[in-house]
Parts: sequence; structure tokens; C-alpha cells
Amino acid sequence: MEIAATVAQAKAVVRSWRSHGLKLGLVPTMGYLHEGHLSLIDRAAAECDRVAVSVFVNPTQFGPNEDFERYPRDFAKDSKLCAAKGVGLIFCPEPAEMYPPGHATYVEAPALATGLCGRSRPGHFRGVLTVVLKLFMILEPDMAYFGLKDAQQFFCLKKMVEDLNLNLTVVPCPTVRESSGLALSSRNAYLSAEEKNAALCLTKALNKAESLLKAGERRGEVILGAIKETIAQEPLASLEYAEAVETGQLTEVKEFVTETLVAIAVHIGQTRLIDNFIWRG
Repeated sequence: MEIAATVAQAKAVVRSWRSHGLKLGLVPTMGYLHEGHLSLIDRAAAECDRVAVSVFVNPTQFGPNEDFERYPRDFAKDSKLCAAKGVGLIFCPEPAEMYPPGHATYVEAPALATGLCGRSRPGHFRGVLTVVLKLFMILEPDMAYFGLKDAQQFFCLKKMVEDLNLNLTVVPCPTVRESSGLALSSRNAYLSAEEKNAALCLTKALNKAESLLKAGERRGEVILGAIKETIAQEPLASLEYAEAVETGQLTEVKEFVTETLVAIAVHIGQTRLIDNFIWRG
């Protein structure tokens, strides 16, 4: 397994692979890998000849009062996990390598980025799209793999790939959960045992919504009302949003008719968690 800390080193590895006609899959991450990331690596390995994993905590997607400095990091563990999965390249640049002095070009986020998480995290998706586009240009993957726990992120990236005519396919992958149902997230490391138990209210709320839909309920206010009521019953939880949006433009739906993303953001103590499901009727 190659480890590249610079753009030039990463490009050299990819150039060698390309010279042999190999198909490349990319799994972009911010490190602190868990089973969710590993499932993306497995998918990439099954569909591609070589797998590259980027490990980069991207400063441009964090707001001024967010957790960039304390975001969990463990590169030694990450590299061991990648090696065990047969990853061919880890690209692990420092911020100054990705954003050298004078860097001034950013990707303008589409309308899809204005609601949901974009409402409370201005500039977040601008940073995400910029760094992912840079990764695409540096590593030139044929396929790139993203978990649907960050569904809004996936839809924004898919839109960027379409609008900019990029020569790759972005692949959505299912959310991976603990046995309790809690969606895996690197930020789960912030949670105390009590908070982790409280965080199960996200799973309970979404399960309640899915049960109502399976029973034939289609009114958005009823579905979202059940989510809000469930979250409100947990003292450690503070709901940021619970929304139902169609998956095309991520605009609000009043009635469940077309494919719909049901997404929530909840603060458990000081930790912000997100989760969702997609209803397809």
C-alpha cells in the first residue's frame, strides 16, 4: 500500500495505475475510519481494480465555531484498516498541501445545499464540493463511493458531477448502523455512554416515521410530527430540524407521493448527529 502526503506523489501512483489500464475507485474520508467507511472500501474493491482512500480533515467545510480542531483523528489505526482491506493508496495531505498560499478558487454550492444542513452550516457544502472536486482532479477515479447517511452531501456531489461533466460515477452506499440501530459516525466518539443511549432517539424517531408510512400515512405533517414528538421525549436531545424533501431538488413535500428523503439533525449534548431514510413508496 502506498501512502502519499503530496499531490505530486498521489498523481504519480495514479499515473502508474492508469498506464496499466486499471479501474480506480475512490473513497473520500476525513479519517477515524469505522465500519461504515470499510463498507465503502469493500464496495469499491468489488467493483474496481484499485482502491484509493483519502484521509483529510477538510478545514473549509467547518464553520468558525465547529469542531475542526477536536475532530477525532487516528491515522495509525486508519492505515492498518486500509492495509487489511487491500487499499492501494492512502492520500493524506496536510491542509497547506490542498490549500497552498494564494488558493482562491471554490465551487459554488447548488440550490440543493441551501436547506437541511446547509441552513445552519453556511459555507459547509462549498467546502465539501471544493475539496471533493480537488480529490477527483488529483486522483482521477472512475468511481467514487459515498455513504447515504450524508444524503444531502451525496445529492450535491451528484449534481456537481453532472453539471461539470466529470468523467466518473458517484455511487451511493447504504448507511451502516450499530446493532442498536444508531448510524455509525466518527462523531459518535464524542458521546458519553449516557449520551450514546440518548442518541438512539434518532433511530426510534425514524423507525416511527417509517412505520406510519408502511401503515399508509402520507401526510408530511403527521410523519414529521411523530419524529418531533419522539425526539422531544429525550431530555438530552435538541432537535435542529426534521424535514421531508423530494430527492430531486430537495424541496419540501407536504404529501408523500414521489421518492422522498426524510432527514433529521439532532444535538445530543454538544454533539450534532444526522440521520435519514429514503421513502420510495
